[in-house]
Amino acid sequence: MNIKTGAMGREKIYDFLKNTDADIIIGQEYGTEFNVPGYLYRTDQYEIVALNSKTEMINQQKLTTVGNGNSFFADIKFKGKIIRVINAYLNPFSFEKAKVKPTEDLETNKTKALYILKRLIPTFKIHQQEISDIRKAIDDSPYPVILAGDFNSVPNSYEYYTLGKNLTDAFVAVGRGSATSFHDYQFPIRIDYIFTSKEIKPISYKVDRNVKLSDHFPVIAEFKID
Repeated sequence: MNIKTGAMGREKIYDFLKNTDADIIIGQEYGTEFNVPGYLYRTDQYEIVALNSKTEMINQQKLTTVGNGNSFFADIKFKGKIIRVINAYLNPFSFEKAKVKPTEDLETNKTKALYILKRLIPTFKIHQQEISDIRKAIDDSPYPVILAGDFNSVPNSYEYYTLGKNLTDAFVAVGRGSATSFHDYQFPIRIDYIFTSKEIKPISYKVDRNVKLSDHFPVIAEFKID
């Protein structure tokens, strides 16, 4: 869950996350800490991205080194097996909402289009390096992988297809309705994802739109590990 640094109430966020009773909780934009009560194992030494787990982490490592995004992997013991969980937050585009909202004035829209283009190109270049680092952690993993996070990219994008290569999009496999999760603009978009290796079978996938504790709705998924 992207918690927007807890700006809408960290304790309420923690209460919600604790009540999900999830084995693993993955967070982005966590601010100064990401410590859900009752979770013994955690990472919060990486800026922006963090993880809480009920079971032991035997290894963890930062992945990306460019831009304002971040990612890491954590190898976690779970019922006698080990899985690699990758938490990714790709460099954001950082659009100002007022500058991307269309107007009825053609010249104003042209100016806004140029503004968007200037933001897109350098961010795409940063994404290429981030994706390369994350793909290496996936491809070199000796364990089945769960890749989750805020990709700051929509479906059908280079980011989506490259990071999701040879993995299963949990929403596509078992989701129902809309997968849009980011709702800070007037139109909702899907930029939060969970992908898995073939050994990890999605059972359910839900975007909980009743929970308005951030500019992202939380994504809750359940899996079976072969």
